Amino acid sequence: MTKYVLASDNEGKIREMRDVLLGLGIEVISKKEAGVEMDIEETGTTFMENALLKAVAVCKASGLPAIADDSGLVVDALDGEPGVYSSTYGGKHLSDSERCAFLIKKMKNMEQRSAKFVCTIVCAYPDGSMVTAEGECCGEIMTAPHGGNGFGYDPVFLAQGMSKTMAELLPEDKNELSHRGKALREFAGNLEMMH
Repeated sequence: MTKYVLASDNEGKIREMRDVLLGLGIEVISKKEAGVEMDIEETGTTFMENALLKAVAVCKASGLPAIADDSGLVVDALDGEPGVYSSTYGGKHLSDSERCAFLIKKMKNMEQRSAKFVCTIVCAYPDGSMVTAEGECCGEIMTAPHGGNGFGYDPVFLAQGMSKTMAELLPEDKNELSHRGKALREFAGNLEMMH
């Protein structure tokens, strides 16, 4: 089993990445398990730049291949906001539901409601090579939250062709059409070609 470090301590992300890469003979460990204690400042202006910053920093610190992702919501009528600031949109202290309320308020009376979730994954290797993948899920922003599953902007995001928000879908249905699910499948395919 080859060890890869996930540049995250988020249990959900680690579990998800383990499930996807186990079949490729890759053991995914957390930053903490790799002995890497560092917070990487996300100073990039794109999802790709932020994922790259995290992957390269953790790869250098651990000496192992490192995987990082960056994702967020891009709203057309708001010129791409919240974008790379999705997790701190409206203020760092806000909860997910307060962030959703902030977004809905900001879009009040806007007819153009199209948006997309974007997820970028980067794997940096000690030799300087890398593997990347990206996934998108297009849809629109609702005028009120619906559903109690998921997290982040899921309660206000209606994926194209769906009658339920991301927060109303079963986890397996959400993974099938989510930006992260698409990026993970593309990433696993790209890694497989290397092995």
